[in-house]
Amino acid sequence: MKKLSAYNISKAYGDKEIIRDTSLVVYEGELVCLLGVSGVGKTTLFNILSGLLLPDEGKVLLDGRDITGESGYISYMLQKDLLLPYKTVLDNAALPLVIKGKNREEARKTASGYFETFGIDGNQNKYPHQLSGGMRQRAALLRTYLFSQDVALLDEPFSALDTITKSAMHSWYLKVMEKIKLSTLFITHDIDESILLSDRIYIMTGKPGRITSEIKLDCEKPRGEEFLLSHEFIDYKRQILNILHED
Repeated sequence: MKKLSAYNISKAYGDKEIIRDTSLVVYEGELVCLLGVSGVGKTTLFNILSGLLLPDEGKVLLDGRDITGESGYISYMLQKDLLLPYKTVLDNAALPLVIKGKNREEARKTASGYFETFGIDGNQNKYPHQLSGGMRQRAALLRTYLFSQDVALLDEPFSALDTITKSAMHSWYLKVMEKIKLSTLFITHDIDESILLSDRIYIMTGKPGRITSEIKLDCEKPRGEEFLLSHEFIDYKRQILNILHED
C-alpha cells in the first residue's frame, strides 16, 4: 500500500531551477533512502513533501489524499535533534501533542507511554544536556513520531554520531520502526548507511536535481556489520558509485 507519493515535482528559486520532474513513492512499512551529493535538491524536496514549501509543479499524496503545500501531516526531523534545552525530555517529546491541542498532562501521559519502546524510559524528568548523543536522538525521534504517526522524513539524523553509536542506532531504529509500523524516507550522503538500512534507494543527481535511479535491495534486514564484507554489499556499492560517477 502506498503511504507517501510525489509526482512530477519541480521547484525553482527565481531563475535557478532546483528540482525538475521528480517522482517517488514510499510504501507502508518501508525505509527508503534518498541518496545524492550536497546541493542536488534533497532538502528542498523534503520541504515540499512536508508541506513547508509549495512546488511549482507536481503534487504530494498521503494515503491517496492530496496534501500538496499542507503542513502537519508528515513528520520531519532535521540533522540536529533541536531539543529545547529548557524543557524536560518528557515535555520535549510531548510538544507535538500540545501543539495539536491536547492539554499538557494528557500530552505528557501519551508521550510517556512510548518511552520504553524508544529506549529512553527513566529519563522523563531529565534535560537534554543530561543525555548522551544517542539518547538525545531517540528522544527527538519520539517527538518526530508523535507529530505524525504514519510517515517520517529524516534528514541525516545519525550523521553527528560516532561510528559505534551510529551502528547501534541503526539496529535500534529498524526494530522500533517495525514495532510501531512507521514508514520512513531518509536522506543520507553515506552510501554504506543507505545499503545497510534501505528497502529501496532513490539516487538523486544533476542540476537541477532529479531522481535518476532506483535500487531495490533484496537481502533480508537487519544487515549486521558482517554484511559490509559480503559480495552483495560490494555489488550494491559498486552499482551506486557507477551511477554517481556517471553524473
